[in-house]
Amino acid sequence: AAPLLLACALVLRLSEGPGVVFRQERIGKDGRPFTLLKFRTHRPVDERESATRWSVADERRMNPFCRFLRRTSLDELLQLWNVFRGDMSLVGPRPERPYFVTQFSQCYPGYAARHRMRAGITGLAQVSGLRGDTSIEDRARYDNAYIDNWSLWQDVCILLRTAAAVVRSTGS
Repeated sequence: AAPLLLACALVLRLSEGPGVVFRQERIGKDGRPFTLLKFRTHRPVDERESATRWSVADERRMNPFCRFLRRTSLDELLQLWNVFRGDMSLVGPRPERPYFVTQFSQCYPGYAARHRMRAGITGLAQVSGLRGDTSIEDRARYDNAYIDNWSLWQDVCILLRTAAAVVRSTGS
């Protein structure tokens, strides 16, 4: 993945200027915070907006390369470093920002239970079409079903479905 990471970073640096890495606090296994890494495809107004606004990216203002990174989910590729560090796994429930974890845990039964496993770059909910502005309740249901029925074979299937979605540029 290193050549692809370098190519993305270089094109992003040339097209958008300095600061190609986006860092954001997320909640992982057992409710512990960690710093998630992504390629920066947008610039939030400030830290508060980044932490508390559901979607800070205005795709109309993004350059074509940034839109491509988002559409293909290649902006998430830096999370391989989070996997290497032990903050995340390849497959598991997607991590969320602390502000939303608090809100969702109060509103959706079972939401907090998804933190009993390490967060993942991709997951069952994502390959089932539950990403972006979709039902949090459904995501929590899929995440908990994934955890309750975990198997290595299921992880392999999710990774293959994610790869197919990335190749088709539909995201994962």
